[in-house]
Amino acid sequence: MTTERFNRVELLVGSEAMSRLASTRVIIFGVGGVGSWAAESLVRSGIGHLALVDFDRVEASNINRQLPATTSTVGHIKADVMADRLLDINPDCEIVPIREFYTESTAGKFDLEQYDYIIDAIDSLRDKALLIINATRCRHPKLFSSMGAALKMDATAIDIAEFWKVQGCPLAAALRRKFKHSGVYPSKKFKCVYSPEIYRNRGPQPASDLTDGQHEATPDNLDTMTVKKAQINGTMAHTTAIFGFMLAGLVVSDICR
Repeated sequence: MTTERFNRVELLVGSEAMSRLASTRVIIFGVGGVGSWAAESLVRSGIGHLALVDFDRVEASNINRQLPATTSTVGHIKADVMADRLLDINPDCEIVPIREFYTESTAGKFDLEQYDYIIDAIDSLRDKALLIINATRCRHPKLFSSMGAALKMDATAIDIAEFWKVQGCPLAAALRRKFKHSGVYPSKKFKCVYSPEIYRNRGPQPASDLTDGQHEATPDNLDTMTVKKAQINGTMAHTTAIFGFMLAGLVVSDICR
């Protein structure tokens, strides 16, 4: 079982790359609609250490797009659900669920320098900006970031670009505006997965507070991103999953190069 688990991966990338994958340490911030699929892909690719940062619990509204969300896991902490699943895929992988949100008050708890790669799948504009600033100040780890994955239907429109070259994404635009307003900028370049598509909501707005994965910037709410009750945006599994898979692909490709 151990030798067969990754033989198709090794056949493609070779034994030296497999050794590098097994020794690589990755931390994912947010294991919802994007981060959960990134985590799954990384573990199935042979990554040897993965930290999962998320304190959200599974909600019924997550089931349409988030890997840990099923009818039996509603109410459970996402990081714990994902850890159990990933260990079932590869019991030899070191999976560390971290039941925290990355915020100004918790950022000091994270030693980002101990990781080789940081994946940003945070939805909150303020916390996402904070992680980007802190991650790009690090000397060692590489940062890969997900821009807004809601309001997308066309999988072929999803692309990769350096942050300042991302076009058509309201979340990227809101981040750039936030950096310019504060005068604090990312210390180095980093790649993002994004889509310029904006598919308008067509259904009625749910009468509930924001839930994970929903409070992304749109043309209608760029100025209300810090407001608790903001617009909830529609999402699809095929687009959020592709965002996550492409983030994982950036990590794996970088290691194999």
